[in-house]
Amino acid sequence: MLTEIELNEFQNKLLDRRVQIEKNLRGTTLELEEMRELELHDEGDFAAASAETIVDSAILIQQRKELNEIELALDKIKKGTFGICEMCEEPIGLARLKVKNFARFCITCREINEKKLK
Repeated sequence: MLTEIELNEFQNKLLDRRVQIEKNLRGTTLELEEMRELELHDEGDFAAASAETIVDSAILIQQRKELNEIELALDKIKKGTFGICEMCEEPIGLARLKVKNFARFCITCREINEKKLK
């Protein structure tokens, strides 16, 4: 079981990361909007802009996904279920939570879940 101090530390890290992601999302969204307004003069310009747009879109998708995971983790802190595996309901190791603050599964269940998804 996590101590109140550990829970507060995780909550602060999650909140800080949420602020950073929201800032990134705003910046990337603005860049994409500016890119759409550009007058592209040749195929080279268009190709370069398209490649950058694809990368930015992939980053946006990944960041939104992480933001959802963070929101879920913050909600779990409020409910008192943070750090508990969603599959086996055992505590998730502290080392794992430190690496991935919003981990939903313990290592064993994560591996089982990933095999199911493949």
